[in-house]
Amino acid sequence: MARAETADAVVLVEGISDQIAIETLAARMGRDLVDEGIVIVPIGGAHAAKHFISLFAERPGLKTSGLCDRAEAVYFARALTERTGEPVDDIGLADHGFFICDPDLEAELIRSMTRAEIESVLESEDDLPAFRTLQKQAAWRDRPFPDQMHRWLRSVGLRNLRYARLLVLAAPQDRLPRPLVDLVDWTGSTDRA
Repeated sequence: MARAETADAVVLVEGISDQIAIETLAARMGRDLVDEGIVIVPIGGAHAAKHFISLFAERPGLKTSGLCDRAEAVYFARALTERTGEPVDDIGLADHGFFICDPDLEAELIRSMTRAEIESVLESEDDLPAFRTLQKQAAWRDRPFPDQMHRWLRSVGLRNLRYARLLVLAAPQDRLPRPLVDLVDWTGSTDRA
């Protein structure tokens, strides 16, 4: 928040894994967000969207954008509707620089890679045996790979934070998650709102 006070632009995200993914992708795309005066602010969940959008709207000239999960888009849309005085729905969020992960960041990252590509990342991190353990559990053995991977990413402490970075780095350039790419592109746009 201290860096946001002097920033030229802020990117509001629900949590730290979103922040890590965006910062990693920006660096991968040759961008230095700090040098550009862009600060990513984890807001602690979508229910805080109204507070943070209102807070940053008070700074004239500050560019605000963000990333949210599909189920949480309504909170960002309501906050932007109040700020702009015009109706904003989840389709219109992108016009304001807010992009939606469907249904969430982890699913976007999982979809961006093949099973073999993801398992290669797990193997390089010595995590493939732990993932195989989850796959053998009765509740998960017959579930599709994306569901298993999503559960595994969210099942232990900070695993989703570490893999937000690793999967963004490993995803093929032409399959990077569209909401992340669109957001990073938006932050570099000279006509962003």
